[in-house]
Amino acid sequence: MNGNTPYGGLPGETQAGQRAAADVPTITGDQKRVLHRDVSRIAARTREFLPDEYVVDADVQCGVSGPQVRVAVQPPVGHPVSAGFAPEMEETPEEIIGADERDEVARGLAASAALQVKQAVEDNVTPTAR
Repeated sequence: MNGNTPYGGLPGETQAGQRAAADVPTITGDQKRVLHRDVSRIAARTREFLPDEYVVDADVQCGVSGPQVRVAVQPPVGHPVSAGFAPEMEETPEEIIGADERDEVARGLAASAALQVKQAVEDNVTPTAR
């Protein structure tokens, strides 16, 4: 039964429950630097859309399925919002996350964070007029 499952391992090469080294994606130092720079640009662009009370952070993690990127915003009130994705890696990248995609993610995060604040204070604000 173990022979037909990817978790069965390869006899003499990979133990059961482990991934073969060829299956684990790796990224070069240059790719990692470019990816960190691109994610920092998303966070900076998101900060431009929001007041100083919002906390914006970004990180890059390399897991068994490749690099994972996450940018998160903590509004002054309400729930935090985040965007996470796995970028497609190229051999010699100038940029891994394109300018259009960076702007789209930043705008979406800023809008979601603003909506969280609106929803959090909606019940506490008395309308001045109808």
